[in-house]
Amino acid sequence: MKRVVTGTKQGTKQRGLVTVDAKEIVTFIKELERLKETTRSAYTKKGRRESVAEHSWRLAMFALALKDELEGLDMNKVIQMCLVHDLGEAYDGDISATVKVNHDKKIKKEEKGVERLTDALPEENQSAILTLCKEYNKGETSEAKFVKALDKMETIIQHTQGTNPPGFDYEFNLTYGKEYELDHPLMKQVRKLIDLETKNKIDEGKP
Repeated sequence: MKRVVTGTKQGTKQRGLVTVDAKEIVTFIKELERLKETTRSAYTKKGRRESVAEHSWRLAMFALALKDELEGLDMNKVIQMCLVHDLGEAYDGDISATVKVNHDKKIKKEEKGVERLTDALPEENQSAILTLCKEYNKGETSEAKFVKALDKMETIIQHTQGTNPPGFDYEFNLTYGKEYELDHPLMKQVRKLIDLETKNKIDEGKP
């Protein structure tokens, strides 16, 4: 059962009715190292597989760079969502979007992974992270749709920037994430530029 207390003690910081213990925080941070070692299907410029942590960090920076460009979004929530959206991959890894899987089973497994990864945290903290992950997975709020759009674009950027193995499927990226494309002038320009870079990669591979 999760700890929810009202008192204070040395080495803790009280937030409402939840006292966050230093050991809980350190345990959680240590567990996050898994995401530094969990690799994705994308490759870096030097030809190594990128990690989930690297992807999530650059996704958050992508959102931060756009924080003053889009109105009506809770950008604090957006950046938090960028950081937590792939936490569920810590134990079972990343599955390429080109691989057909049962979406519902995948989401349930990843949400279980989030619960496991955040188990050291007090209930309120764990619940806040899991709620963000579930909101992202549902993709219904403006913030979730925005993060999903950026997530796909960041991935495509890495695909065109990285040194990929022979036969890499660049064609897939021309339609990847189009369902999340935002009706915003700047975002349309960003996607257009990314698609142009993908087309250039395709042309480079033609005999």
